[in-house]
Amino acid sequence: MQMKEIRAIITGGASGLGLATATRIVAEGGRAVLLDVQDELGKAAAARLGAAARFQHCDVTDEAATEAAVRAAADWLGGLNVAVNCAGIGVAAKLLGKDGPLSTAAFTRVLTVNTVGHFTVDRAAAALMQHNAPDAGGERGLLIHTASVAAYEGQIGQVAYSASKAANAGMILPLARELARFGIRVVGIAPGLFETPMMAGLPKEAQESLGRQVPFPPRLGKPEEYADLVAAICANPMLNGTTIRLDGAIRMAPK
Repeated sequence: MQMKEIRAIITGGASGLGLATATRIVAEGGRAVLLDVQDELGKAAAARLGAAARFQHCDVTDEAATEAAVRAAADWLGGLNVAVNCAGIGVAAKLLGKDGPLSTAAFTRVLTVNTVGHFTVDRAAAALMQHNAPDAGGERGLLIHTASVAAYEGQIGQVAYSASKAANAGMILPLARELARFGIRVVGIAPGLFETPMMAGLPKEAQESLGRQVPFPPRLGKPEEYADLVAAICANPMLNGTTIRLDGAIRMAPK
């Protein structure tokens, strides 16, 4: 899939990994719609990207609204062949915290955004992609999930977050197998420690300390490096049914 041919929707597109991905796609001649709940931030980001980008409000926890947003985005794009799921939340909370056990509602909220939200976008996007004309290799579309190294080495206080990301990664292979008959690929990316809005809430000294824990390069990952991997996935049709760690070889400690 050539970057100039990409017609993409990107959830969480108003900032961080999502915005870096949209920026890369537009810079190489593709078109992108930024889906997010952060209206002002999203509109400003799309305006900076220019005529090849647009912002669309989308709450991935609302199935009907997401389906409508994806259809509207595809109409504006003139088609849809890539969906990048970057929307997510991170809540640090122990099962047995200072205020008592973690509530089921809090646990469910994280899974609803990070896991069900990906599924909600996938179903809406795939329903449109299946009708695309195939390219020379038979490909009609690509779904990308954003998992996390926490899916594999969850830390203390990440029970909800790790569960959501593990489930997120667990969808990749069965979806890839199911959608193969339509020529739709499904690939996951599991970032390590990255410069994201969630990370930006920490003091600079804390961010630098975390970065030094990465074997190489000994720093936080940059959103542009996530976008580089998205571009590589788009270009290589043999990347399918797998989740790729993007983590500088870090393996997270218990805490």
